[in-house]
Amino acid sequence: MSLPLRGEVWLCGFGMAAKVRPAPVLSVPFDDHDYALFHVVPHTTAVRGSRFEVAVISPVLERGVFNIQGSQSILSKWLIRRLGALANDQLVLIEESFRRWLRL
Repeated sequence: MSLPLRGEVWLCGFGMAAKVRPAPVLSVPFDDHDYALFHVVPHTTAVRGSRFEVAVISPVLERGVFNIQGSQSILSKWLIRRLGALANDQLVLIEESFRRWLRL
């Protein structure tokens, strides 16, 4: 498997208690001395209207939102397959929501 790149949307398994869902990779490539983790944001169709949800239209996604508060770092074994990639302007929307949530 080739390593996922920032902005790519991957189908991810989120562990035993969570569903398999699309998620964009937000992290940058890691070096040999870094932890081999990928930070992702799960996509959900259960929209709550939170200010930390980001709606993005893409042919690889159902209608729904990215749940910024549900973001997490995962191992590569949880990445199932590449679905596509977000456009830069779509990635910016996710970045802006992270900045609001974490007050960066």
